[in-house]
This record gives sequence, structure tokens and C-alpha cells, in this order.
Amino acid sequence: MKALFDSVSIRASRMTTKAYSTSFSLGILGLDKKYHDPIYAIYGFVRFADEIVDSFEGYPQKELLERFWKDTYLALDERISLNPILNSFQQVVNTFEIDHDLIETFLKSMEMDLYKSDYDEEGYKAYILGSAEVVGLMCLKVFVDGSESRYQALKKSAMQLGSAFQKINFLRDLHADYKKLGRTYFPGVDLNNFNEKVKTEIEADIDVDFKAGYEGIKQLPKGARFGVYIAYVYYYSLFKKIKKTHCDIILSQRVRISNKRKYGLFVSSFLRHTINWI
Repeated sequence: MKALFDSVSIRASRMTTKAYSTSFSLGILGLDKKYHDPIYAIYGFVRFADEIVDSFEGYPQKELLERFWKDTYLALDERISLNPILNSFQQVVNTFEIDHDLIETFLKSMEMDLYKSDYDEEGYKAYILGSAEVVGLMCLKVFVDGSESRYQALKKSAMQLGSAFQKINFLRDLHADYKKLGRTYFPGVDLNNFNEKVKTEIEADIDVDFKAGYEGIKQLPKGARFGVYIAYVYYYSLFKKIKKTHCDIILSQRVRISNKRKYGLFVSSFLRHTINWI
């Protein structure tokens, strides 16, 4: 029975999410149960593509990404894939009518990581759109349960929240991206002369996206609001820690939030949610 294979597929997506991201897993736990499996499926798809371009050094990354790209569209067309991650992803895309343009934009941003080592303003915006903003829009499609009017109303704030998260990732991973992968995402920034002034300017830009994203969270359907708020709280906590960290340290090591702290944030967020502070 295909139902059994579908069950195995979503378990693979769930396992992938839990293995790769404590914070994202906690956020999913804050969602209504009906959203759990669809969001696990989206994360599994995004994570696999990201792993190809970030972690498979020494393997034919270009060919692997091309194959994954092709297999994604075969799965969408045939409504099945022997790759369990793609099988669970195609179900979500077809069920919630996620625009294929969002998927294409995401995969193009992954392809950019194979070829680009630094970005101008146009490339920077294109990369953030593909790697973060459209992922937020895929999730939003699930959260609004097919309501196009609600999707359009929340689209801009969802994109800005995704943008804020990605820019924080860039700051958090500055050392690894630059030293290990040779990448510089922030346009016009010479990391050999990275200083507090430059860091503060980047942080100010993130603040704008964060505020807009938070306004969107308050308008999400009730079943989705708490889970997205958890992600917001985690990233905001990380952002505050980055703000307090000197630029030299940002360049030399990854800033982290401990798992103990993450669980503490989950509990405090739940209390705020319970008394309707969000």
C-alpha cells in the first residue's frame, strides 16, 4: 500500500528535521498538529538541497544538485518518488498548491552557492529571496490552508521574516562561510576590514525586517502563530547575542544558543502565548 510508503517518507522528513535543527524542531512542536508533517516535509526538502551545496565537498555537487532538481520535478509530476524526502515534499506541494516558481527560485539560489563566492546588491537580494523568503512562503501556503486572500495579505511580512532569519544566519556563520567555503554574502563588505561600524549597519537592516516579520506573526492563523513565534524568539535571542559580540569574535567563531537556552525560550514563549502577549 502506498499509504505505508507515504508514512515511511514523512518519518524520514521528520527524522531529518530533528537531526539537523533543534530550533526548527521546537518551532514545529509549537504548531497545530495538522501542520507538523507538511512543515517537516518542506524542511527535509530544503535541508537536502542545502547539504548538497554546503557539505558534499569532494563529491560531484553540480551533478548531484542537477539530479535532485530533476527528481524534484519528476516527483511533482508523477506524484511519487522513491526518494522519501521528495515523496513527502511532493505531497505537500500538490495538496496545498504551492507555486512551482517558489521551488524553482529556491533551487536557483542553491545553484548560486556552487558558483558565486561574493555578491553584489542584486545577487544578495536574489539569494535571500531564493534561500529564505520563498521557503517562508511555502510554509505560509500551508498555514493559510489554501486561502489565497490571506496568503497575499501575509506574503510581504513572511518574506521579511525569512529575510531577517537568513541575514542573522549570515552573521552567525560568517567565519565558516568565509574561512571554509570562501563565500561573502554581504554586498560591498570587505571581511578583511570587517569592523563594528559595518556590523552595526547590517544589524540595523535586520531590525527593519524583524519588526515587519513580527507584525505578520500576529496575523497568522492561531494554529500557526505560536510555532512561528518560537522561531522568531529563538532568532531574536541569537540576534541580541550577536549584537553584544565583538566583530572580531564574529569573524573567528560561530555564535550559538545552547540547547538548554532554546528549551528555556520555548517555555517562556509558551507562557507569553498562553496569556495572549503575542
